[in-house]
Amino acid sequence: AALAVASLVVVWVVFPVGLSYIYTHTGRTTATPDLGVPYESVRVTTSDALELAAWYMPSKNGAAVVVFPGASRAKEARMLVGHGYGVLLLEARGQGDSEGDTVRWAGDRDLLAGAAYLQNRPDVDPRRIGGFGFSVGGEILLEAAAQSTVFKAVVSEGAGERVGEADVSGAEKLLAAPMQAAITAATTVFSNHGPPPPIVDRIGRIAPRSVFLIYADPGIGGESTRQPKYYAAAGEPKAIWKVPGSKHTGGIDARPAEYERRVVAFFDHALLQR
Repeated sequence: AALAVASLVVVWVVFPVGLSYIYTHTGRTTATPDLGVPYESVRVTTSDALELAAWYMPSKNGAAVVVFPGASRAKEARMLVGHGYGVLLLEARGQGDSEGDTVRWAGDRDLLAGAAYLQNRPDVDPRRIGGFGFSVGGEILLEAAAQSTVFKAVVSEGAGERVGEADVSGAEKLLAAPMQAAITAATTVFSNHGPPPPIVDRIGRIAPRSVFLIYADPGIGGESTRQPKYYAAAGEPKAIWKVPGSKHTGGIDARPAEYERRVVAFFDHALLQR
């Protein structure tokens, strides 16, 4: 009995608290994207008065896209720039030279600040702003787009289940539910920020603006099981693509030509043909 109790303490307390601590205390990254094209180093101010680092490549077609998190997405940025899009590579709070603590659940504020920055650029039509998010950034982008109509089109790659969620049922759920609740509570305490609502409950609010979901199988973080559910809950217009041979958020490496064709065609249709 004592061993069973000790095991439950580990599963329901020690592991959730430890995971949440690591999740909210990730060290700062210092990467600067190797863009190979002219860009400006800029600062973006959030609604809670944090200054975020960003890199901006001006628009040639009047449309622009926020890429989040941006420091590791030079390939995707060059792809869009090559088709005339302005690109804002946005560094999340608590990372690189951006102010604040690492609070991934507050990323919607970062994205909305990035979109507001683009709305004030003289080279950008404020009606032609899109978002391009990866992994947790892809999850938070869907929430930001559900909150605000500033994003006229969103591409979300690799969105899975947020920390504190899990697709389990039956007897396994009886064990997992307390653990997931503990993870959510501990993450809320450590980050001083509550979790966003479930994506499946929010993604429908983006319609009639366009949504394109991209994922790997198996991927990580539940993306292969969550993506079809997100797609089913989304309103029209929408698209989904399981990238053959892709690793998590690695679609551009697995199928570079098809990736470029699909993503650019999506943004062209949503942002330029109006």
